[in-house]
Amino acid sequence: MDLFTAIETRRSVKHYDPHHQMTEEEIEKLLSYTILSPTSFNIQNWRFVVVQNPEIKAQIKAVSWNQAQVTDASIVVILCADLKAWAKNPQRYWINSPESVQQQIVPMIGQFYAGKELLQRDECMRSCGMAGQTLMLTAKAMGYDSCPMIGFDPLALAKIINLPEDHVISFMITVGKAIQPARPRSGQLPLKEVMVRDSF
Repeated sequence: MDLFTAIETRRSVKHYDPHHQMTEEEIEKLLSYTILSPTSFNIQNWRFVVVQNPEIKAQIKAVSWNQAQVTDASIVVILCADLKAWAKNPQRYWINSPESVQQQIVPMIGQFYAGKELLQRDECMRSCGMAGQTLMLTAKAMGYDSCPMIGFDPLALAKIINLPEDHVISFMITVGKAIQPARPRSGQLPLKEVMVRDSF
């Protein structure tokens, strides 16, 4: 499937085959492409909690308005991020770059994020957003469907997955084999309403 087809046909699917299981190879492929997504300063602050365990999925469903796709989908991917990734051995993010580049870029990371909690959180959300779109398009290209979700209790979900204190949850995505198509697009705004040239 080419990229344009994947973009056009990716929809938020709610109904999945509860008996279908993704293979470990498929899951690894899905996430291997997802981590090619960009992050600021290459800090790769996203963390992906891949949930297959039926008991844990049932717990997540209970704090997600009992939405059936949580337990019916093959996997649930919870997109989290490390708020302090920028400070955790940042040299490793540039290990394959020339020494001169490392000496220039690595010190800038701490200077940019230190003491700026709101910026750190914003960066987590940006990173997860880009990774989530990559994940969903990759899933579509692999013959799977997906659904991004924010309908859950974040505090309860954090407890279920034992989220570290310096991490934050952005959203989650269900991935699996659709048994019903998504509803028709409900109301796409025209491009002329959402695209602004040069300035408002």
